[in-house]
Amino acid sequence: MRYAASLPYLLSANDPSGAFPDVSKALRDPDGLLAIGGDLSVTRLVNAYRHGIFPWYSQGEPILWWAPDPRTVLLPSALHISHSLAKLLRKRRFGVTFDRDFPAVIHQCAAQRQHDGTWLLPEMIRAYCTLHERGFAHSVEVWHTQKLVGGLYGVAIGRAFFGESMFSAADNASKIALVQLCHQLARGQFALIDCQVLTGHLMRMGAHLMSRAEFVTRLTAVRDLPCAVNVWDPAPLHFPLAQTDTL
Repeated sequence: MRYAASLPYLLSANDPSGAFPDVSKALRDPDGLLAIGGDLSVTRLVNAYRHGIFPWYSQGEPILWWAPDPRTVLLPSALHISHSLAKLLRKRRFGVTFDRDFPAVIHQCAAQRQHDGTWLLPEMIRAYCTLHERGFAHSVEVWHTQKLVGGLYGVAIGRAFFGESMFSAADNASKIALVQLCHQLARGQFALIDCQVLTGHLMRMGAHLMSRAEFVTRLTAVRDLPCAVNVWDPAPLHFPLAQTDTL
């Protein structure tokens, strides 16, 4: 509870539909911390994402809600594929599916995060699995010889996708997941992918920083728009894009 004295807002666990404070009230240090408490109900989480807010906290802490400034954003149509990745894609050694096994993906992400010293807590896993069951959270799976070797998951609100975590059990598997995700989201006319934290890996693939104000403006414009096509069909096995394929 060390942040409570400086926070503008404490959330009540008894009112999951309660409004969040305006994201402009988020703290500068730590960057983007907006609120504390509440719960991880579907109502609360969807309300948060609709306003550009996401939960993240460590074991033993209360739920912390974030809206950092600037935001890391990747436009689906602006994905950059390096020459080495394009060479790997041409070989088509991996298959990709959507929403085929969301629980397996999120558990693999949790295991990798624990190995890296961060945590995807059991209550968060349960919450996002429920979001998946309700049609808000989605997964991308990368397969090799019928084995799950990579993937990612996130939340779709209208035509915005909020990437939450990814994992790789084979070289470049998470990159392949991101490439195929961008291809599908471009087909669905999604406007942006929220990547939360900027990394060198994401920068090399085309992500850039966007002010929180611009991010929220763009999100507000697309959060109620339906997908142009169904991008989450779990049945087909896709193969990664070849170098000549277009987004």
